[in-house]
Amino acid sequence: MTALFEETQLNGMALANRFVRSATWEGMAGDDGSATPRLVDYMAALAQGGVGLIISSHAYVDRKGQAGPRQLGVCSDDLLPGLTAMAEAVHQNNGKMVLQLAHAGFFADASRTGHAPFAVSNIEGMAKSPRVELTADGIGKIVIAFAEAAIRAKKAGFDGVQIHSAHGYLLSQFLSPAFNRRTDEYGGSIENRARALMDVLRTVRGAVGPDYPVLVKMNGLDDIDNGLCLEDSLQVGKMLAQGGIDAIELSGGFLTGGKLSPSRSRIDSEEKEAYFRQEAKAMKEQTGVPLILVGGNRSFPMAEHIISEGIADYISMSRPLIREPGLINRWKSGNLAKSACISDNQCFGPAMAGEGIYCVTEKKEKG
Repeated sequence: MTALFEETQLNGMALANRFVRSATWEGMAGDDGSATPRLVDYMAALAQGGVGLIISSHAYVDRKGQAGPRQLGVCSDDLLPGLTAMAEAVHQNNGKMVLQLAHAGFFADASRTGHAPFAVSNIEGMAKSPRVELTADGIGKIVIAFAEAAIRAKKAGFDGVQIHSAHGYLLSQFLSPAFNRRTDEYGGSIENRARALMDVLRTVRGAVGPDYPVLVKMNGLDDIDNGLCLEDSLQVGKMLAQGGIDAIELSGGFLTGGKLSPSRSRIDSEEKEAYFRQEAKAMKEQTGVPLILVGGNRSFPMAEHIISEGIADYISMSRPLIREPGLINRWKSGNLAKSACISDNQCFGPAMAGEGIYCVTEKKEKG
């Protein structure tokens, strides 16, 4: 049997295969951040479809860090019933699930939070609306919010947590020289720019204990002017490894202008797939930490190549599983046709319109 369907473990969490559903925003939570029955059913369908590990919607650890409408929250014990139902639904369908912990920072939605977004550095001319530069005390409060959120995830029955430090969200903003111009202990060298992330890891680990899986999602590079470069990213990876991270999901790009850069559209050949594979290879070689590769994974042969060549340990996908939740079971059955996802990014339109995410192209094709 191909290595893609081998059972593996991450800090005691047994996974049936090497396929991961990468976190996204479905626009299906309640206005209060609660996990609605529809969102719970969505996650259950992914488990039924054979994904080895499901990473949840990005869930805000503090209401002031909410990124957008109908986003999942983990900032209050009031949200535990829905989160518990979500974890249970996945387990009832023989799946495993970790909760992604996030704070949008600069990109928080003030119209929903009622608060000016926090900035790592309040850089003149960068924002059209007010930002509040974080004090050291404010950073400490957010670090605690991540730890409290991790405790809730564990209490709700999730198999682990993932710290979101990619794509321009708050911890990613600390890492990026484009957003971090601080002159205190959180700015300057990469060791200082990584301090907030390392504080979160240390505090989360202390809250959940040594035997609970703690993952991170981070950029290999930002791909913006003066953004995080691969050399600095590798340094952060080494620090995370020393800090006891259980796996790194490697991505790239930055949330600017309402979309991620680089463009994730028109992945119509194997060569265009797995577009962060060179960065992943370097990260795995430098850290030795289990590596989850996301970004443009569309075909079984490329996934098999990535694993067999030791570029990464797990294959992570998001949009292909929006189009086809049962993709992994289809591949396991022997039907190895590539994902039907054409990377047109229309799936986020319905979510922005309040309908929840779905594949617009598939709906059109079905008439």
